[in-house]
Amino acid sequence: MTQHPLEGSPYQGYTYSYPHKTAHRPLDPARPLREVWADEDRSALFLYLHVPFCEMRCGFCNLFTTTGAGDDEIDRYMGQLARQAEVTHEALGEAAFARMAIGGGTPTLLTPRQLERLFAIAARLGAASAPTSVETSPKTATPERLAVLREAGVRRVSMGVQSFDPRVTKTLGRSQREVELDRALRALRDADFDVLNLDLMYGAQGQSTEGWLDSIRAALEWDPEELFLYPLYVRPLTALGTREAWTHDAAHDEARLDAYRAGRALLLERGYAQISMRLFRRADADGEAGARYRCQEDGMVGLGAGARSYTERLHYAWPYAVSREGVREGIAHYLSRTPAQLAEAHHGVALSRADRVRRHVLMSILHRDGLALDRFVARFGRDPRLELPLSELERRGWLVEAQGRLVPTAAGLERSDAIGPWLYSAEIKARMEAFAWR
Repeated sequence: MTQHPLEGSPYQGYTYSYPHKTAHRPLDPARPLREVWADEDRSALFLYLHVPFCEMRCGFCNLFTTTGAGDDEIDRYMGQLARQAEVTHEALGEAAFARMAIGGGTPTLLTPRQLERLFAIAARLGAASAPTSVETSPKTATPERLAVLREAGVRRVSMGVQSFDPRVTKTLGRSQREVELDRALRALRDADFDVLNLDLMYGAQGQSTEGWLDSIRAALEWDPEELFLYPLYVRPLTALGTREAWTHDAAHDEARLDAYRAGRALLLERGYAQISMRLFRRADADGEAGARYRCQEDGMVGLGAGARSYTERLHYAWPYAVSREGVREGIAHYLSRTPAQLAEAHHGVALSRADRVRRHVLMSILHRDGLALDRFVARFGRDPRLELPLSELERRGWLVEAQGRLVPTAAGLERSDAIGPWLYSAEIKARMEAFAWR
């Protein structure tokens, strides 16, 4: 008897967006951005600026980023980013930004001067006053760089820590000195951002549940407003992915599930609220202050070599890569684009009505707030349970209807990484499976 997909591994894939970039393909012909955005609601957009440079590449990292870039290369990249911002501004016309994020890579690898230039680029698009989040690292979270972020009005800073145990970070292929981490955390707290987020990771080889909890306790000593708890995935072309010893099997699933449950219990006990499978927020923190953006419905404008852009019917980005060679080729390709080419979408995926439905549902039911039934019906004309097999999730006790919303239960949030891929369309799954990794 065939096993139901929802009864398999609870760790099948992280649905942080839909469709994934591995479903993107060349667009022939290329689509002028002016036409792509012409009929879109541009009153509450999300601006994402991508900086594809890091001081190191972690063993688990599958992001579009590279190491070893010098100031000259970064300055050339900033110049291209400014040109892309200019042509995008012209294509968008009248637009307003409700939120902004700067990620990568490690944006704070940039010098203070380069960071100031980055915020000037955002201001050119009219996003200077949007609530902004920036990613940083222990080595680059220096007082001088953080002062630039404060001056620019950044309200949230997120730092990857992964573990406070040097044995675990070594296993994860992450070079991290304890003295550097302590200095960075002190600098971040001294800078007094509204929200400090720390990323932690569980599922490393040799990491015990108690050792995992020790890392959470160490993070809690800094009283962060948010914590992201990430299960380890070993993905193609990453440093860990080349090691035969790393396998996803039932034992690894069980270890991750035990760690998840123990970490969740500790954070709830310490007064944190669970927002999604990964995100926990301190009860007195307002992580969404001033934000009008709704990821299910509003668009995103991405600038940079690895940034995605979303409209209702088209998602587009420059080609995705993971390997050092692939990323370097991707950055060189981006830097070689003319202003006319930057004003077009060359690579992406068009969303059918069925996939727009799936995106709306997926971006809702994997979050504490759930799916607002009235908004869904207003957009798509009928109850989402007539579109997708959500009754199966209700039957399992993973989704419940409450106050006009379909809301995930604790058991449902726990199974987010199984629910997400289960709801992908057959077409998107086929495109993802056929992706040529590079």
